Amino acid sequence: MTPPDAVRDAHSSSTVNRYLETIYCIQGEDELVRPGRLAVWLNVSPPTVSDALHRLERDGWIEVARDRSVLLTQKGSDEAAAIVRRHRLLERWMTDVLGMDWASADAEADLLSSAVSDEVVSRIDASMNFPTTCPHGNPIPGRDPGYGTLTALADLRRGQLAYVRRISEVAEHEARELLTTLGDFGISEGSVVLADRDVEETDGFTFRFGENRISVTLLAGRQIWVEPIPEGQGRN
Repeated sequence: MTPPDAVRDAHSSSTVNRYLETIYCIQGEDELVRPGRLAVWLNVSPPTVSDALHRLERDGWIEVARDRSVLLTQKGSDEAAAIVRRHRLLERWMTDVLGMDWASADAEADLLSSAVSDEVVSRIDASMNFPTTCPHGNPIPGRDPGYGTLTALADLRRGQLAYVRRISEVAEHEARELLTTLGDFGISEGSVVLADRDVEETDGFTFRFGENRISVTLLAGRQIWVEPIPEGQGRN
Protein backbone atom coordinates (compact mmCIF):
# COMPACT_ATOMS: atom_id res chain seq x y z
CA MET A 1 0.00 0.00 0.00
CA THR A 2 1.27 3.48 -0.87
CA PRO A 3 2.09 5.50 2.28
CA PRO A 4 -0.29 8.45 2.87
CA ASP A 5 2.61 10.93 2.83
CA ALA A 6 3.66 9.70 -0.61
CA VAL A 7 0.11 10.20 -1.91
CA ARG A 8 0.03 13.74 -0.52
CA ASP A 9 3.46 14.53 -2.02
CA ALA A 10 2.39 13.23 -5.43
CA HIS A 11 -0.81 15.28 -5.33
CA SER A 12 1.11 18.40 -4.28
CA SER A 13 3.66 17.91 -7.07
CA SER A 14 0.89 17.41 -9.63
CA THR A 15 -0.85 20.60 -8.48
CA VAL A 16 2.38 22.59 -8.69
CA ASN A 17 3.00 21.29 -12.21
CA ARG A 18 -0.52 22.15 -13.37
CA TYR A 19 -0.25 25.72 -12.11
CA LEU A 20 3.26 26.30 -13.45
CA GLU A 21 2.33 24.96 -16.89
CA THR A 22 -0.85 27.05 -16.98
CA ILE A 23 0.92 30.26 -15.96
CA TYR A 24 3.62 29.61 -18.58
CA CYS A 25 1.05 29.03 -21.34
CA ILE A 26 -1.05 32.08 -20.48
CA GLN A 27 2.07 34.24 -20.46
CA GLY A 28 2.92 32.77 -23.87
CA GLU A 29 -0.34 34.27 -25.16
CA ASP A 30 0.85 37.71 -23.96
CA GLU A 31 -1.93 37.74 -21.38
CA LEU A 32 -1.58 39.10 -17.86
CA VAL A 33 -1.94 36.15 -15.50
CA ARG A 34 -4.54 36.82 -12.81
CA PRO A 35 -6.24 34.50 -10.31
CA GLY A 36 -9.58 34.70 -12.12
CA ARG A 37 -7.96 33.66 -15.39
CA LEU A 38 -6.33 30.69 -13.68
CA ALA A 39 -9.67 29.65 -12.16
CA VAL A 40 -11.30 29.58 -15.61
CA TRP A 41 -8.37 27.77 -17.28
CA LEU A 42 -8.08 25.13 -14.55
CA ASN A 43 -11.84 24.89 -13.89
CA VAL A 44 -11.47 25.40 -10.14
CA SER A 45 -12.96 27.87 -7.66
CA PRO A 46 -11.33 31.26 -6.89
CA PRO A 47 -10.64 30.22 -3.24
CA THR A 48 -8.84 27.12 -4.51
CA VAL A 49 -6.67 29.29 -6.77
CA SER A 50 -5.91 31.71 -3.92
CA ASP A 51 -4.77 28.86 -1.65
CA ALA A 52 -2.61 27.36 -4.39
CA LEU A 53 -1.00 30.68 -5.28
CA HIS A 54 -0.17 31.30 -1.62
CA ARG A 55 1.68 27.97 -1.46
CA LEU A 56 3.44 28.55 -4.78
CA GLU A 57 4.64 31.96 -3.65
CA ARG A 58 5.74 30.59 -0.28
CA ASP A 59 7.81 27.90 -2.02
CA GLY A 60 9.46 30.35 -4.44
CA TRP A 61 7.76 29.33 -7.67
CA ILE A 62 5.91 32.60 -8.33
CA GLU A 63 5.62 36.25 -7.31
CA VAL A 64 2.24 37.92 -6.86
CA ALA A 65 2.22 41.66 -7.55
CA ARG A 66 0.13 44.27 -5.75
CA ASP A 67 -2.43 44.18 -8.58
CA ARG A 68 -2.65 40.39 -8.00
CA SER A 69 -1.02 39.56 -11.32
CA VAL A 70 1.18 36.48 -11.20
CA LEU A 71 4.73 36.10 -12.48
CA LEU A 72 6.98 33.05 -12.52
CA THR A 73 10.27 33.35 -10.67
CA GLN A 74 13.41 32.07 -12.41
CA LYS A 75 12.98 28.81 -10.52
CA GLY A 76 9.32 28.63 -11.58
CA SER A 77 10.08 29.56 -15.18
CA ASP A 78 12.75 26.87 -15.53
CA GLU A 79 10.48 24.20 -14.08
CA ALA A 80 7.49 25.33 -16.17
CA ALA A 81 9.56 25.22 -19.38
CA ALA A 82 10.61 21.65 -18.57
CA ILE A 83 6.98 20.63 -17.98
CA VAL A 84 5.80 22.26 -21.21
CA ARG A 85 8.69 20.72 -23.18
CA ARG A 86 7.65 17.27 -21.97
CA HIS A 87 3.97 17.84 -22.86
CA ARG A 88 4.68 19.19 -26.33
CA LEU A 89 7.16 16.46 -27.21
CA LEU A 90 4.67 13.78 -26.17
CA GLU A 91 2.01 15.46 -28.33
CA ARG A 92 4.38 15.49 -31.31
CA TRP A 93 5.28 11.83 -30.79
CA MET A 94 1.62 10.78 -30.57
CA THR A 95 0.65 12.57 -33.78
CA ASP A 96 3.75 11.91 -35.89
CA VAL A 97 4.62 8.37 -34.73
CA LEU A 98 1.38 6.92 -33.36
CA GLY A 99 -0.89 8.65 -35.89
CA MET A 100 -3.25 10.20 -33.34
CA ASP A 101 -5.25 13.32 -34.15
CA TRP A 102 -3.98 16.48 -32.51
CA ALA A 103 -6.98 16.97 -30.20
CA SER A 104 -6.65 13.46 -28.75
CA ALA A 105 -2.87 13.81 -28.49
CA ASP A 106 -3.25 16.96 -26.39
CA ALA A 107 -5.62 15.22 -23.97
CA GLU A 108 -3.45 12.10 -23.73
CA ALA A 109 -0.31 14.15 -23.11
CA ASP A 110 -2.05 15.64 -20.07
CA LEU A 111 -2.43 12.11 -18.69
CA LEU A 112 1.04 10.82 -19.57
CA SER A 113 3.29 13.80 -18.85
CA SER A 114 3.83 13.01 -15.18
CA ALA A 115 4.24 9.27 -15.75
CA VAL A 116 7.05 9.25 -18.34
CA SER A 117 10.67 9.58 -17.22
CA ASP A 118 13.06 12.28 -18.45
CA GLU A 119 15.15 9.52 -20.04
CA VAL A 120 12.22 8.32 -22.15
CA VAL A 121 11.23 11.86 -23.15
CA SER A 122 14.82 12.60 -24.23
CA ARG A 123 14.91 9.42 -26.32
CA ILE A 124 11.56 10.29 -27.92
CA ASP A 125 12.93 13.76 -28.69
CA ALA A 126 16.06 12.37 -30.34
CA SER A 127 14.10 9.73 -32.29
CA MET A 128 12.09 12.54 -33.93
CA ASN A 129 15.26 14.55 -34.70
CA PHE A 130 14.48 17.23 -32.11
CA PRO A 131 11.28 18.89 -33.40
CA THR A 132 10.89 22.61 -32.83
CA THR A 133 7.12 22.73 -32.23
CA CYS A 134 4.23 20.67 -30.93
CA PRO A 135 1.62 19.53 -33.50
CA HIS A 136 -0.29 22.78 -32.94
CA GLY A 137 2.77 24.86 -33.86
CA ASN A 138 3.58 26.09 -30.35
CA PRO A 139 7.37 26.18 -29.80
CA ILE A 140 9.21 23.54 -27.82
CA PRO A 141 10.78 25.71 -25.06
CA GLY A 142 14.27 26.80 -25.99
CA ARG A 143 13.84 26.16 -29.73
CA ASP A 144 13.15 28.47 -32.66
CA PRO A 145 9.89 27.43 -34.36
CA GLY A 146 11.25 28.64 -37.69
CA TYR A 147 8.20 30.49 -38.95
CA GLY A 148 7.97 34.19 -39.77
CA THR A 149 5.73 36.93 -38.43
CA LEU A 150 2.29 35.59 -37.57
CA THR A 151 -1.15 37.17 -37.64
CA ALA A 152 -4.56 35.97 -36.55
CA LEU A 153 -6.55 34.18 -39.26
CA ALA A 154 -9.46 36.57 -38.63
CA ASP A 155 -7.24 39.53 -39.58
CA LEU A 156 -6.54 38.33 -43.12
CA ARG A 157 -8.00 40.24 -46.06
CA ARG A 158 -10.44 38.51 -48.39
CA GLY A 159 -8.50 36.51 -50.97
CA GLN A 160 -5.30 36.41 -48.94
CA LEU A 161 -3.42 33.11 -48.72
CA ALA A 162 -1.60 32.00 -45.59
CA TYR A 163 0.05 29.01 -43.96
CA VAL A 164 -1.48 27.75 -40.72
CA ARG A 165 1.39 27.92 -38.22
CA ARG A 166 0.05 27.84 -34.67
CA ILE A 167 -3.14 27.15 -32.71
CA SER A 168 -3.48 29.26 -29.58
CA GLU A 169 -2.88 27.57 -26.22
CA VAL A 170 -6.30 28.97 -25.28
CA ALA A 171 -7.89 26.75 -27.92
CA GLU A 172 -5.85 23.75 -26.74
CA HIS A 173 -7.12 24.09 -23.19
CA GLU A 174 -10.48 25.84 -23.46
CA ALA A 175 -11.82 25.06 -26.93
CA ARG A 176 -10.63 21.62 -27.93
CA GLU A 177 -13.64 21.35 -30.22
CA LEU A 178 -11.83 23.82 -32.51
CA LEU A 179 -8.91 21.36 -32.78
CA THR A 180 -11.40 18.61 -33.60
CA THR A 181 -13.12 20.74 -36.27
CA LEU A 182 -9.83 21.65 -37.95
CA GLY A 183 -8.67 18.03 -37.77
CA ASP A 184 -11.91 16.80 -39.34
CA PHE A 185 -11.16 18.98 -42.39
CA GLY A 186 -7.55 17.74 -42.51
CA ILE A 187 -6.07 21.09 -41.50
CA SER A 188 -2.71 20.89 -39.77
CA GLU A 189 0.44 22.92 -39.23
CA GLY A 190 1.59 24.12 -42.66
CA SER A 191 -1.81 23.86 -44.38
CA VAL A 192 -2.58 26.67 -46.85
CA VAL A 193 -5.85 28.51 -46.27
CA LEU A 194 -7.60 31.31 -48.14
CA ALA A 195 -9.51 34.11 -46.40
CA ASP A 196 -13.05 34.29 -47.77
CA ARG A 197 -14.63 37.03 -45.71
CA ASP A 198 -13.76 40.69 -45.06
CA VAL A 199 -12.29 41.48 -41.66
CA GLU A 200 -14.91 44.21 -41.17
CA GLU A 201 -17.70 41.63 -40.96
CA THR A 202 -18.46 40.89 -37.32
CA ASP A 203 -20.63 37.76 -37.27
CA GLY A 204 -17.84 35.27 -37.88
CA PHE A 205 -15.01 34.48 -40.25
CA THR A 206 -15.00 32.19 -43.28
CA PHE A 207 -11.99 30.67 -45.00
CA ARG A 208 -11.29 28.01 -47.60
CA PHE A 209 -9.07 24.95 -47.35
CA GLY A 210 -8.94 23.10 -50.63
CA GLU A 211 -12.54 22.64 -51.75
CA ASN A 212 -13.92 23.18 -48.25
CA ARG A 213 -15.50 26.44 -47.12
CA ILE A 214 -15.25 26.67 -43.32
CA SER A 215 -16.95 29.16 -41.01
CA VAL A 216 -15.73 29.82 -37.47
CA THR A 217 -16.50 32.41 -34.83
CA LEU A 218 -14.35 35.52 -34.71
CA LEU A 219 -12.95 34.28 -31.39
CA ALA A 220 -11.88 31.02 -33.02
CA GLY A 221 -10.47 32.97 -35.95
CA ARG A 222 -8.23 34.80 -33.50
CA GLN A 223 -7.02 31.55 -31.97
CA ILE A 224 -5.59 30.32 -35.29
CA TRP A 225 -2.28 32.00 -36.13
CA VAL A 226 -1.11 32.08 -39.73
CA GLU A 227 1.86 33.27 -41.77
CA PRO A 228 0.60 35.32 -44.76
CA ILE A 229 1.94 34.26 -48.15
CA PRO A 230 3.31 37.23 -50.15
CA GLU A 231 1.19 38.07 -53.18
CA GLY A 232 2.39 36.24 -56.26
CA GLN A 233 4.22 33.55 -54.31
CA GLY A 234 1.30 31.14 -54.65
CA ARG A 235 1.27 27.84 -52.79
CA ASN A 236 4.94 26.93 -52.99
